[in-house]
Amino acid sequence: MQTESDLSPPPQCSDDGTACVASVKGLKENWQKWSEERQEYQKQNPFSHDTKPTTVVLQRGQDGYGKPLQGSITEQRGKDAHTHIIREVQQLCEVIRDIGEPRGTNGRGRGGDNMNVITVEFGKLFEHYVTISNKLVGVLLRARKQGLVLFQGEMLWQGQDDRVVITLLQ
Repeated sequence: MQTESDLSPPPQCSDDGTACVASVKGLKENWQKWSEERQEYQKQNPFSHDTKPTTVVLQRGQDGYGKPLQGSITEQRGKDAHTHIIREVQQLCEVIRDIGEPRGTNGRGRGGDNMNVITVEFGKLFEHYVTISNKLVGVLLRARKQGLVLFQGEMLWQGQDDRVVITLLQ
């Protein structure tokens, strides 16, 4: 009968058996590392039911509430979107300048000076701008919020509001 010491090691192990121990030890270390990384990831995962997130949840009124973390991809996307919208508003103002009619007003501007304005009807602007972008009404609303244009009503509808005058303030 053979004893344990008489058995030869499996072919992938070294004669002294250390290679098998080292590879099993390496597997164990890799598994432990992966397990610890996964636990940390799950702590940050808001959909995990196993652990509670370790991040501090800001309350309404605190600095940073409703804003993405600084340096995050979300923050960069927001900045890129803001830049894109600014370009679209500038392009809309240029189109209104090109196709609109200049009119002087007797009214006073914000600084107390006489205002020179350019006006265009929504229908004419829509027909021209549709080849540029399909977001005319949204860009108009943004431009009005920034104080660059004026028009009556909260929303403009193609066909229904074609005669509404849009005023570009200069």
